Amino acid sequence: MPALEWRPLTKADAQSSADLLNAIETADRIGENYTADDTLQELIDPFSDLERASLAAFDGDRMVGYVKTRYKQHPEEIHRVFLDGGVHPDYRRQGIGTRLVEAGIAGAKAVHELHHPTLKLAVDIHKAEHIAGTKELFAAQGFSPARWFQRMEHPLGTVGEAPLPDGFQAEQWTRDLDEEFRLVRNESFSDHWGATPVNADAWQNKFTNHTLQPEISFLLRDKATGAPVSLVLALSWAADTEATGIRDAHFMVIGTIPGYRNRGLASAAIAHALRAAAEHGYDQASLAVDTASAVGAPGVFERAGFTQKMRYVRWAREA
Repeated sequence: MPALEWRPLTKADAQSSADLLNAIETADRIGENYTADDTLQELIDPFSDLERASLAAFDGDRMVGYVKTRYKQHPEEIHRVFLDGGVHPDYRRQGIGTRLVEAGIAGAKAVHELHHPTLKLAVDIHKAEHIAGTKELFAAQGFSPARWFQRMEHPLGTVGEAPLPDGFQAEQWTRDLDEEFRLVRNESFSDHWGATPVNADAWQNKFTNHTLQPEISFLLRDKATGAPVSLVLALSWAADTEATGIRDAHFMVIGTIPGYRNRGLASAAIAHALRAAAEHGYDQASLAVDTASAVGAPGVFERAGFTQKMRYVRWAREA
């Protein structure tokens, strides 16, 4: 392993983190590009304890690897702590990844003991299946595949009409409606694998930040009761558009509360958002879905015109 400086991440590392992630993208080709604003948003995540549970490696001023964790605020039986990280392509296969994963596991245990010591701990890592060396690295540290997720895409051109079921209306995201969007997301995901409620601070950090696209984010409301029941929340990253020339509308959250499922509401919300995205000049829409979704989400998205593009593995280790 080369002689490197090792220290926890800080908010001041936003640009160095973006530079590293963009270098990683040149090798791994997962379609993720970053600005310093993007990485800062992750570094100020209220559930990422950088001091206790992150580590970065520097060769001079150049960040060449990192790991950070994200813990859950309200887990129930299992506290799943998420590890995120990577190594610069020029520095791989030198033991840096192993040290970072080990540090990530230790950090996950530290934040677990601090916040949820009475619960069972699981440590999760989410990586595209095709990235070389990840299977060997994670398996050596006791991880095994727990779930598979699929990135799906929908090219946009001329999109047809998007009628809503009788008795429902679509409302575009506004700051005044933001809390209803959050609550519908939480209720919609209450029976999804690994999902926990998102509080207001985490919602703003992860979902309604500078990447939110209000013009293609919609809430469906039951006219009779006034209840918000379904949503599509879309994000877009300027760095991706600059790097690829493709303006992507990423449907970050799609959900319908349990009592309103099987009425075509999710399909209607997706169609409404696709039409709006086409009208606003987006080139494609994308999303990620749990392939073992208990509510049959992959089929809903396929019927909406999305096709499979890239598979991700959720690696897990009980600790």
